[in-house]
Order: sequence, then structure tokens, then C-alpha cells
Amino acid sequence: MKGISAVNIDRLFHALGDPTRRAILDMLSVGPMSVSKLAGPLDITLTAVVQHLQILEECDLIRTEKTGRVRTCRIEPKGFSLLDQWIKNHRSHWELSLDRLGDLLAEEDENASQ
Repeated sequence: MKGISAVNIDRLFHALGDPTRRAILDMLSVGPMSVSKLAGPLDITLTAVVQHLQILEECDLIRTEKTGRVRTCRIEPKGFSLLDQWIKNHRSHWELSLDRLGDLLAEEDENASQ
């Protein structure tokens, strides 16, 4: 599948399949945040937030950086590029299939009207 590893895409969908991880990504889409700030509205322990962040970071969806005692997280486009490529690959396959179906149906309509 054009350079996209099945293992990578499986891990990416696993990461995005969790509502807490999607909430983290939504918060980070506004801008970088500290881990403690992310934990506040999630109503889960700091340890649980860190575990979710590790999964997101392994999938290249976020990047974390520690400065002193503060760990800051930000969106990482690399993982989203992989997801975008997977979607494009599948969309083009289905669009081509639907185009062929449309051509076949149009051909049948022409034959029926003759």
C-alpha cells in the first residue's frame, strides 16, 4: 500500500480509537500545552494522561519536550500525514470503482432505451 505499513496504520487507528486520546488531540490543536494542563479537564490521573501521551507520541501524532520540570506537548504532523495518505489511497480506489459502476449503469440505460 504505497509505503504505508499495516502495522503503523493499525497503531495509528488504535491511538485514534480512544476518546481520551482524541480529546487530547483536540486540546492540542489549539496550541502546545503542559501535561498537567491537559490532565485537568480530562478528569483522569496524571499517570493515565502520560500513558495516553506515550501512545500518541509513538504514532507521531504528538511531540513532547521537557524544559525544567514542565513537559509540553504539541501536535506532530507526521502521523496525520500517514493517515491522510491512507485515506487518499482508499478514496481513490473507491472513486475508481464507483466511476466504473456509473459507466456500467449508463451503458445499461443506453442499451435499454435502444
